[in-house]
Amino acid sequence: MSRRVGLIGTLMLFLFAILIGQSAFLQYWHASALDKSVLNPRLADASRIYPRGDVLASDGTVLAHSIPSGNNTYPWKRVYPLGRLTAGVVGFAAAHYGPWALEAQYDSELSSHQQPAQSWAQVVAPISSANSVQITLQPALQRVAQLSLTGRDGAVVAINPKTGAILAMYSNPSYDPSRITNPDYAVEAKIWQIYNKNNGHGFPPLGNLAIQRTFPPGSTFKVLTTASAVRYDPALMTKTYPVITCTALPGTINQLCNDGGQPCGGTVQVMLPYSCDPGYGLMGLDLGGDFLSQTAQSFGYNRAIPIDLPGQSTSFFPSASTFVADQPQLAYSAIGQENVRATALQNALIAAAIANNGTIMTPHFLDQILSADGTTIRRYQPTAWLHPLNAAQTSAIVPLMQEVALYGTAGGVGFLPQDDVAAKTGTAQTGNSAHNTDDWMIAFAPAHAPVIAIAVVVPFQQIFDYGATVAGPIVKCMIEAEIAIAAGLPATGTGTTCHF
Repeated sequence: MSRRVGLIGTLMLFLFAILIGQSAFLQYWHASALDKSVLNPRLADASRIYPRGDVLASDGTVLAHSIPSGNNTYPWKRVYPLGRLTAGVVGFAAAHYGPWALEAQYDSELSSHQQPAQSWAQVVAPISSANSVQITLQPALQRVAQLSLTGRDGAVVAINPKTGAILAMYSNPSYDPSRITNPDYAVEAKIWQIYNKNNGHGFPPLGNLAIQRTFPPGSTFKVLTTASAVRYDPALMTKTYPVITCTALPGTINQLCNDGGQPCGGTVQVMLPYSCDPGYGLMGLDLGGDFLSQTAQSFGYNRAIPIDLPGQSTSFFPSASTFVADQPQLAYSAIGQENVRATALQNALIAAAIANNGTIMTPHFLDQILSADGTTIRRYQPTAWLHPLNAAQTSAIVPLMQEVALYGTAGGVGFLPQDDVAAKTGTAQTGNSAHNTDDWMIAFAPAHAPVIAIAVVVPFQQIFDYGATVAGPIVKCMIEAEIAIAAGLPATGTGTTCHF
């Protein structure tokens, strides 16, 4: 009898221990996750009943704000004063579709929630309010990107390479987020359907090309091929490749020919500025799949970028094993063609890495979290993400990119001499029946003290278009605008040639 009582007592103690452990887990270790969960009914009620905090730009411009809606069920409506200009980044907080983009990323801050007690009275009677979020986006620079892309699909990403702060991120097509926050479900659903419909190129307005779509990077990838040589086989930096128009590829009758049918070759110091396709294809074969794949991954390919913006796609570079039985593919991959794909954000980070002595800072939008009375609760601290190169290695690449901008494939863009631009163009074939191209440029400036690293992609252009002629003018205007802003001038101030 006593044995049975003992077993029952042990079982009860065991179950009691489980109960205590579960309570401790929920109340302590898992409390933060539960507090932020979209399934938390308290958050859902707060989002519906109370106004959200503001989203502010770097200069204090209001990007998102709550106003009375006149609806009893949803008494507050979210409005976006800059509309399409910041929609892809800020997103929206809709009554029926919930929060998107930064509105979703910082939903727990922007929703009304219990604030830390500042007095004994607040311990007894806690207060609830919403925080505001200030981000790094510069409206003036964002507007330059928007106007530069008028009438064309594409994406622009500009970063401060020293801190990782996103200065601008704009994509076409875009949408007016205030139209999708109508408390009337029928109205909201109708706008949702319109914004979620693809255009002729397969891009819905309700998206962000800069992080959600990948494209073949074309010759902008030659910067990574050069980086691979600098890092793993420096002798290739002085090797002289034959001056030819086309080169035979191993194991096939196919040839890799230079764009435009012009012969090219020589050392990297000549081939990168003029973007020599057969020479870089041969360099890729010399490097091998292991080194190229390792270099691509060290710059962020094949992994999620830790940016505070949900919904990104991952850039792709083939694994080394892919090239064992397909050496021709290795040559094409070395020039960013075929199955290599990158987001605009990824390419901007490559420019930023070269600009920042080989270190990629974690890209971010958050500047600071502000309380309801404007007090700073938390300020973002820049952190390094990846270190693909060191300063000595990047010093071998920077002059080559400067030469691209001075007299190479970007020499006709018209960069201002005082801006000291370092760049690389890219024109990737899409492979469709119309022979369209995806036109790229990556750049940073001033090369001696960079304040901006940038990537621009304009997809599905005509066969006679190039990265220099399509993306180049956008990069030029963005660089001029940011250098002006950094000097305390208007984005189209003295020294700029881009006036909108």
